[in-house]
Amino acid sequence: MIRLESVTLRYGASRAAQAEVLHDISFHVPEGGFRWLTGPSGAGKTSLMRMIYLAERPSRGRMFIQGTDIGRAERRQLPRLRRRIGVVFQDFRLLPHLTAFDNVALPLRIAGRPEGQIRADVMEMLRWVGLAAKIDSHPYELSGGEQQRVAIARAVINRPAMLLADEPTGNLDDAQAERLMQLFQELNRLGTTAIVATHNESLLARYPARMLRLEAGHLVQDE
Repeated sequence: MIRLESVTLRYGASRAAQAEVLHDISFHVPEGGFRWLTGPSGAGKTSLMRMIYLAERPSRGRMFIQGTDIGRAERRQLPRLRRRIGVVFQDFRLLPHLTAFDNVALPLRIAGRPEGQIRADVMEMLRWVGLAAKIDSHPYELSGGEQQRVAIARAVINRPAMLLADEPTGNLDDAQAERLMQLFQELNRLGTTAIVATHNESLLARYPARMLRLEAGHLVQDE
């Protein structure tokens, strides 16, 4: 599902001004696999996530996502791949003019689902994350934790083939974080490949799984 072979990522407009943020990264996550992504702030976790959800292409090396060699893929192939990837961003990225219901419904509408099915699926998901009473609220009317739960619901509503979550429990209390992990585990059990970035040591202890650890842009642990 995800394979990186000696991948390097650089940022910068000109070659002379480029900064290398990921260095010679290699790892493999099979279909249906689960990985924790850890490391100190600035280690490159968000950059790695951006590359895997196809917001960036590797500067060097090869990256395969869902069987596609991204370096050789045509641009028109990427939207189809992205539609199969659910992403939970650190900054939520909810659309401010849409209600909680419509933010979560957006991936289903893009996929062309019937409106009756959309309503049933979205209501079930919002109940699961404890926001059934907030369906008509806009993001500015929600707390940080509520916005995060809407973002999580939007990321998983379409049963994505891949789930990438960047610090998804950062604004949640322990009970909400526990409920979220139950949802992620159920999706993973049903076949969704997942990478979850976190600093939460208690989550790592309660839900042991293989771990990718970055330090200063280098992969220092894959176990």
